[in-house]
Amino acid sequence: MPFDVEGFPAAALDAIPRVDLGGWPTPLQEAPRLGEALGLSTLLVKRDDVHPLGAGGNKLRKLEYHLGAALEAGADTVITFGALQTNHGRQTAAACAKLGLRCELVLTAKVPRAGEAYERSGNIPLSKLFGATVHVCADDEAAGRTYDRLLAEAEADGRKVATVPVGGSNDLGALGYVRATRELAEQLTERGIDHAQLVIPHASGGTAAGITLAAGLLGGLAVNIVCVSHPAEEATANLVELRAGAAGLLGVEPVSARLSMTEATLGPGYGIPTEAVWEALRTFGRTEGVVLDPVYTGKVAAALLDWKHTLDLDPGEPVVFLHTGGMPGLYGYAPELVTAVETASEISSP
Repeated sequence: MPFDVEGFPAAALDAIPRVDLGGWPTPLQEAPRLGEALGLSTLLVKRDDVHPLGAGGNKLRKLEYHLGAALEAGADTVITFGALQTNHGRQTAAACAKLGLRCELVLTAKVPRAGEAYERSGNIPLSKLFGATVHVCADDEAAGRTYDRLLAEAEADGRKVATVPVGGSNDLGALGYVRATRELAEQLTERGIDHAQLVIPHASGGTAAGITLAAGLLGGLAVNIVCVSHPAEEATANLVELRAGAAGLLGVEPVSARLSMTEATLGPGYGIPTEAVWEALRTFGRTEGVVLDPVYTGKVAAALLDWKHTLDLDPGEPVVFLHTGGMPGLYGYAPELVTAVETASEISSP
């Protein structure tokens, strides 16, 4: 049956303060060569990586609500957090630049990586390019002290601070992907598709929470979640909490959607790619010319490549892969990237 767009709580969603960062809708593109290679009848890629602001990415949808609330409250300074190669921090810096807000990024060396590429390239110079002040902290305790200092400095200067959580992921941020899922349903309807299977990540959880809430409300969407940061048990608890909070903001009850979750490609942990991840990057690149990253989309793609063992997919039904962005972070892994592509070239040489 068609998606229940008419029954979707659009008025409640539109009543919540939001700043439009432009670039919507993002493209929904066919990936026929990759789909054929994987034995899927229809494979589509939702390109949230190609938003024109700040090199794109899924966090921009969450930031529309966070920064809408910040502007509504009269804030002039935004503080947020993340790992050293945070995509969220880079996108926050870009959005703040567009809106004329001061941006402070409090970053923690959470991922066990070092070296010139990881510590100085990728998202870090882009965040600075967009005007953010970057504070690198050794651990969470140091990050807490830095945050307290920034709050005190802002108060002394007469500035008003808005704090955005890691990944923009709370009940407010999840609304960005409630809106995005409605956008996707409309795009699918335009193609004559009234049901589909989504393949999406779970990290800080706001993206997955918004999608699963909207999928239940709209009907017709099965959601396959791939853990890229936390084990499935932790991810499930986080998902349930955020989805309930977002539903409360909209004044609706969460409706169950067809849902599965896997940690099969999580590997040693957040930010640590495996050989399966590099193979996924090579496959997407060589079949569709699409660039993934090794932290988020690479792990989701690794699960998609091995979907018969990791995901609850029907190969005869349309599949949508959500591309959440992250390409700038790929350069933080430059040595491994070079090895991955050179190894692939050797394998394919006659």
